[in-house]
Amino acid sequence: MSEERFGEFVLVRRHGDGGHVAELVLDRPKAMNAMSTEMARSVGGACAALGEDRDVRAVVLTSTHERAFCVGADLKERNSFTDADLRRQRPVSRGAYTGVLELPMPTVAAVHGFALGGGYELALACDVIVADPTAVVGLPEVSVGVIPGGGGTQLLPRRVGAARAAELIFTARRVEAGEARELGLVDVLVEEGRDREEALAMAARIAGNSPVGLRAAKRALRLGQGLDLRAGLEVEDAAWRTTAFSGDRAEGVAAFNEKRAARWPGE
Repeated sequence: MSEERFGEFVLVRRHGDGGHVAELVLDRPKAMNAMSTEMARSVGGACAALGEDRDVRAVVLTSTHERAFCVGADLKERNSFTDADLRRQRPVSRGAYTGVLELPMPTVAAVHGFALGGGYELALACDVIVADPTAVVGLPEVSVGVIPGGGGTQLLPRRVGAARAAELIFTARRVEAGEARELGLVDVLVEEGRDREEALAMAARIAGNSPVGLRAAKRALRLGQGLDLRAGLEVEDAAWRTTAFSGDRAEGVAAFNEKRAARWPGE
């Protein structure tokens, strides 16, 4: 396993032979991973590096804090901001959330403890959310005079529908793990303390598949959302074509017929 630090509060670990699974670690434990300007800049920088790394096939977003994934924006920092400061910070803040959202490979969030506001929006930006029973999620921004600004108003209804998202955002309520799983706010509920381990195991299974296929499948899933069926099928066809004539497709078919593990060229 290799490690690379991005600023003071973000760490990237690469797991396994080839570093095909990358772990994006939120590492600001003294503030329960509250998203400061510096931390947001580091998340964005780490995502930019991961997005360009063709060896990475899956990313897991984790936390070093025992009782929190991320509690959202750093309101202590925000309390000192002028309006001009807030305007200047906005592109940096958006860069963190869009950085996770636009990663081209599959992403898995490992959530325990509090994942609130921007913290839950980081998880929402991932493709799959694994949580343990201590998880508490929610978008409480209207209770402090703003709205979810890290993608929450757009990503949550895509998960749970418009009416359910409205209820959760308008009431600003916190949702514990069991109900969160029932409502679809998280996808997989695991034993306490095993969210990271299970998320990494899922990522390892994902990373065993074709990197060309994984990126194309994610692109089709994301671009097809909100389109009518005919348009969505065109998106799928375009993504299929990027795989059908790739080295990965040729290797996958050969490996299947030769009854061996595929050695993906990744192109």
